Amino acid sequence: MDRVKVGIIGSGFIAHLHAEAFARVPNAEVVALASPNAGRGLALAETFGIPRHLSDYRDLLNLDEIDLVTLGVPNDLHAPVCIDAAKAGKHVVCEKPLCLTLAQADAMIAACREAGVKLMYAEELCFAPKYVRAKQLVDEGALGDVFLVKQSEEHFGPHSPWFWDVRRSGGGVLLDMGCHSIAFCRWILGNKPIKRVSATMGTFVHGDRTRGEDHSLTILTFEGGAIGVCENSWAKGGGVDDRAEIYGSKGNTRADLLRGSSLTTYSDVGYGYAVEKASTTQGWTFTMYEESWNYGFPQEMQHFVDCVARDEPPLVTGEDGRVVLEAIYAAYQSAGTGRVVDLPLGEVQADKPIDLWLGAEESS
Repeated sequence: MDRVKVGIIGSGFIAHLHAEAFARVPNAEVVALASPNAGRGLALAETFGIPRHLSDYRDLLNLDEIDLVTLGVPNDLHAPVCIDAAKAGKHVVCEKPLCLTLAQADAMIAACREAGVKLMYAEELCFAPKYVRAKQLVDEGALGDVFLVKQSEEHFGPHSPWFWDVRRSGGGVLLDMGCHSIAFCRWILGNKPIKRVSATMGTFVHGDRTRGEDHSLTILTFEGGAIGVCENSWAKGGGVDDRAEIYGSKGNTRADLLRGSSLTTYSDVGYGYAVEKASTTQGWTFTMYEESWNYGFPQEMQHFVDCVARDEPPLVTGEDGRVVLEAIYAAYQSAGTGRVVDLPLGEVQADKPIDLWLGAEESS
């Protein structure tokens, strides 16, 4: 397959990043976009020269020419849209988190397997250049035996307004950004099994906007004893802060994903291509140059396109997304009970992760 034909489902913040990323992938062509928001979808299609704009994603899935679709939709739609895409014979790139429940994750994985299509989990931190270099240091033994990995992603709130509503999102900052931190720790440690999870969290700043937690701290204990520390915040002003530390028996490294390649900016009104993003960039911030590249989005999509074109397994799979989701469930359960939670989990009685912290009635 010389050229992979792509369809983008969604027109919000992440769909814009996907369109921008695919524009830098020479063996990919975005041929259609689907969004129920006609104005926003048309604007995105025109910005990136996407020839077709559809209001119903099922019409996009019916296009024979499309090989691969990306899901840039709210969390509660990941599972049904993915399963529909698999039935239509399309390879799927699913944004984080994979879905809302472990049962949904199993159904997504099974649907893609039965249809013979790839389910690829969009964890861009595995493709971010600074983090890739840190992983290389680990793999070549420069740090010795790694015993501690820390990763944090923090800013003042989600880019998409629907994420404030836990009925749609399924959780707060742990689900929104902790999924990155958990996936990063697993990746650095060679995807070793997570044995125990402990977490604490609270709603400290945005209680007027959400029932979800706006700051969380999660500790993972891996098979063999290595520790992962994941700190995530919607309560930290000043723009996005994304960094990692890795400690080994023979060395350590620290990577600040955004500092060192940014401008120092002050703005009363904020900036960004999306209104919701502009509202989070008021005041002093670090303005990224080549933000998409530094975060690894073009590299990620290039990898997924190549996997389809060459029929190769992806670096990050639906199964990886399920492992991350299970750890997230364990973290909410730990925060709700005040106890360390062992993995694998048994049967989970919850419609969404945050129910294990808030309780089903309070979050409904």
